[in-house]
This record gives sequence, C-alpha cells and structure tokens, in this order.
Amino acid sequence: MTALIYIGIGIGLIVISLIVLNGINILQAGSRKPDGRTMAGILGVEPAVAVFDDVEKLSRKDKMQLFYAAETPEMTALNGEYEAKLLSGGVLGPSSALFTHHVFPTGRITLGTIWAGKAFMANGGPTGKGYNIFQQKKPDGTFRTLRTRPMKTSLAVSKVGKDGKLSFQVDYSTDNTGMIHSMRDEIRRVNDTLFIGAGYMALGGGSMNPAPFALIGPPKPWVGPDKHIKR
Repeated sequence: MTALIYIGIGIGLIVISLIVLNGINILQAGSRKPDGRTMAGILGVEPAVAVFDDVEKLSRKDKMQLFYAAETPEMTALNGEYEAKLLSGGVLGPSSALFTHHVFPTGRITLGTIWAGKAFMANGGPTGKGYNIFQQKKPDGTFRTLRTRPMKTSLAVSKVGKDGKLSFQVDYSTDNTGMIHSMRDEIRRVNDTLFIGAGYMALGGGSMNPAPFALIGPPKPWVGPDKHIKR
C-alpha cells in the first residue's frame, strides 16, 4: 500500500510539473494577437532576403509574432520537398525537439532518427497532400531517408493566431493514430524559399501552445511517401 501511495504521489508530481511547464511555454509565446509590427520590423531585415538564421535569433515571442505577420501561401506555393528545421525557444523547446526527432518518426523511441523535411503537392483545388522526411542512421554509419507520416493540406482560418487570417493547414488525423492523430501544423510565407510554421497537438495544450519551425527551399522534386502503415 505504501508503494502505491508513493507511485501515486510521483505520478501526481509529474502531471503537475507538465501542467506548469506547458503554462510557462504558453506565456513565453506571448499574445496570440499580432502586435502591429511588419515582418521587416520583427526580423530586422527585409523579408525578401531573410534566411533561417534571421528567424532563429528571435525570441519565442517574436517568432510567433513573425508567424502572425507572415503571408498566407497559396496551395501551389508549397510544392515538392523542403528542408525543415525546428526553431528554438521556450522552456519546452528541448523536449519538443526530442519528440520531433526521436518519437514522431515511428511512434517509438528511435535515437537514430532526425526530422529533416516536409513535402507537399496540391490536388488541383483547395486541398493537397504531403508527407514528412526523416533521416535514419544505419548500423554502418550511413543514413537512409524515410518518407512517412502522411498528411492532408488545405487553407483555413488560423487556430494558432487570433488574427482572422488564413493559414496553410496540415492535418494528420486521417492517416495517423496515437498522439500524432491530433497533430496539426499551420504554415505561412516569409519569402519564396522561407516559410514559418507552428505545430501543435492536443496533449501539449493544442493551438495555445505551438512549436515553431521553418521550411527552407528551394524545394526538391516530390518523390512520394514510402508504403504507409497507419500508426
């Protein structure tokens, strides 16, 4: 009985800690409403010449403000395979990176995997499709590319920002189970080869607690996903 009490206390402390950390992470993202600054005012450079490092140097709050200020891309603006990088910031930044690189690829802990990109293709109308790209280290030290975690895409009003603007939406619910079933991404355009995204899922507080990332072009041609097993 004493052991069960200690286990219960331990679980309770973990839950409380997660709630507190998520709360801090939400506060660090700042207001979900745009503060009126332009992309140039946030970045310190003209958006047409901005690169990943210009975004990465910003605080978590300013990264989210850049997302609100960025443009809504057309469905055909994202076409092919893009390099993807997480943007740092927030108390949960390190744990978000661990999940993205080492759990997101397969749903299991895979220390030899790294999230490396996203791919997109429009369906010829208001919707599209895509997949994620991972690099997996093989026993001989070389890497193989995994193209998995398929998703559906569309344009819809943002849930991340309270700005009434459309975002390029990514929905994982059709083809994925478990925690990934609730995962969503929203993407906006900084320039033709730089896009800023915000990903979230139900377990972490949903759209109130997004994890920012960047997509970097120019894109490579669409290859297509590996044979998919729903997981």
